[in-house]
Amino acid sequence: MIRISEVKIPELPTERPRRLYVYLPKGYEKSGERYPVLYMFDGHNVFFDSHATYGKSWGMKEYLVRSKRKVIVAAVECAHEGVRRLNEYAPWDFKATKLGSMEGLGRLTMEWFTGTLKPAIDSEYRTLPEREHTAIAGSSFGGIMALYAAVEYNAVYSRAAALSPSLWVNPSGMRELITSHELRDPTAIYIDMGTAEADAKDIRALFNTAKRLSQSGACVEARMERGAEHSEAYWEKRIPVFFDFFDTVS
Repeated sequence: MIRISEVKIPELPTERPRRLYVYLPKGYEKSGERYPVLYMFDGHNVFFDSHATYGKSWGMKEYLVRSKRKVIVAAVECAHEGVRRLNEYAPWDFKATKLGSMEGLGRLTMEWFTGTLKPAIDSEYRTLPEREHTAIAGSSFGGIMALYAAVEYNAVYSRAAALSPSLWVNPSGMRELITSHELRDPTAIYIDMGTAEADAKDIRALFNTAKRLSQSGACVEARMERGAEHSEAYWEKRIPVFFDFFDTVS
């Protein structure tokens, strides 16, 4: 079951409401059980091809039904106006080719995720609210945000999956963030890229980031996916990979 509602994020400079998708596992209404929660960015791309930006979603519902995983997934749509998605999903100011200097509003986004969204989900649904049962995931700019959340908000999120993260966004900011934090145990971080989307610089950035995360106390799995491109069709294939990795860390 997927419930769709509208939410606003007043902390961010957009008046337009965005969709909140909440997946509830089979039997939720009758079970009385409590469930772990996975929070996700770019919620419009997670469940429905008809809602996805490029006509292909992650197929998350199909995976969860097939695997019978007992997890709640709360996925929030990004802003679609102009470059606001990039602003919302950048933890720091950065420069982008053809766009110039960009303001990073990722901190405001995560303040809303942790201070407003998570309490609302924990209040409305039967969750396991402790950090040990709280994960976050995203791809591309959403992948950067997943890494940022796992480190800066490590008291809230014990697991993160960063698929094809845009590590070129202010690399010094990411380096300083990780090296200035000592991460709690357990912290599990999955990070990957596809060989069809990455050059040598991207690959170095991936493994250097993974090394720093490990040195800061996280259990890290870093992967290069042969032939994988930068798209939902390829991220869908890695859903079971990061879930299985999360299962190994306790």
